[in-house]
Amino acid sequence: MMLQHGSTQLLCLTASSGVPLFTRGASKQLPFSVIGSLNGVHMFGGGQGVVLSSCETEGGGKVVWRVFQDSVMLIIVSGGGQDGAGDIKEEEVRLQRLLENVWSCMVLVLGQDELTNVRNVERLKRDLRSCFSLIDQLLEDRQQGVLGNLTHCVDSLLPPNPTLLQEALDSFAQAADSEFGCLIVHGRIAAATEKWWRLAPQEVVLLSALIRSLTASGSASCDYPVFLPHGSPTVAHRLLRFQLLPGADVCVLCGPTPSLHSAESGMVGRFWTPLVETLRDCLAVGEHSLPKSVSLHPDVLALLLINRETRRSVSCVRTSTNRPLGDPPLPSKARCWEILKLFYIFSTTRYFNQEETLCVSPEERAQRGNTEDFICGFSHQPLQCYLVTEECKSYGLQTPQHQLFVLAPLSVPTFALRGVATQTLSDIVAGTGF
Repeated sequence: MMLQHGSTQLLCLTASSGVPLFTRGASKQLPFSVIGSLNGVHMFGGGQGVVLSSCETEGGGKVVWRVFQDSVMLIIVSGGGQDGAGDIKEEEVRLQRLLENVWSCMVLVLGQDELTNVRNVERLKRDLRSCFSLIDQLLEDRQQGVLGNLTHCVDSLLPPNPTLLQEALDSFAQAADSEFGCLIVHGRIAAATEKWWRLAPQEVVLLSALIRSLTASGSASCDYPVFLPHGSPTVAHRLLRFQLLPGADVCVLCGPTPSLHSAESGMVGRFWTPLVETLRDCLAVGEHSLPKSVSLHPDVLALLLINRETRRSVSCVRTSTNRPLGDPPLPSKARCWEILKLFYIFSTTRYFNQEETLCVSPEERAQRGNTEDFICGFSHQPLQCYLVTEECKSYGLQTPQHQLFVLAPLSVPTFALRGVATQTLSDIVAGTGF
């Protein structure tokens, strides 16, 4: 049952009978006999009063099972840690979060009723195809700078002129008879209405992923029905998306009105044409996520900053080529993103209280088993941690309002990491109010 190292395969079956619904992921699919065995061992355990949630393979891989609403079973098989990094605990946390996201995206697209009241399996198989592009995006996880799938905190971009954008968005949403609207720039939310921020963090994360998927289709606008996995899993809403400029999209959740045509012809130009230059300034922020007015410490290679109260996050990678001769080589940009994810999992499973930062469901908490055992061994709540590897140094900092994860070059003295992190947090908060 070996998969290529670093590859992941997702299996979806009916929970009651084990009928395969779809397979996504690794190019070489597992044999049907193996799929049947994976389902069979889980059913056997259930018959003995045992819930089989995960196991390890001889080659260092991982298998994780999860049943949702007693209707759909998701099984994920991993060939091992991504790029050989991370241990079994980090991999299991990543896979558990991935299964939850996949189920929620199925609810987002099809609605909970169609998944829990299966009347025709063949029809469900056909309907599930509409989820594939979004599921593949979650499995591949290749979009650099988007960490919300892991953190369940909303990937945000802090624009240089937030007030102008916020006023335009609020007026646009009101004209569309909606209280739910957002402006997405380079796949991250640059502005949103108050009600949009009140959606469950996972819903905002998955809506952002869906909007990125719809944008990739190349259409300038679309009218797409969506269900909210937490707020409205059985009643659909309309998601209207309009491209303002390449890389900038505005979206609203609304009811039967307005029509796509009337909103596109009568509202988009009226509210957004006067802000073309402001939108271009916002696009110029790019993957940096922070306005140019925020100057980061030169030793910061990458960072992830989470606002624990608003469930929002900003992240960026800065690869500098102006390092002194003789210094160890810096990790590549893609590798920095990967290390940042792994350090986040490392810190939140060992030191920081993950449940305060994330919206962790009781079901997910029960499935994780011993994930928090290490934390329970402390007589206090750790506020800082660091990790030194062969590639870079990582430092985590927790305050009542924020969590900050920073990567720094090996040349930075370990004792100086705390100063780099605290200065970085202070500079961002002072410059943006995040």
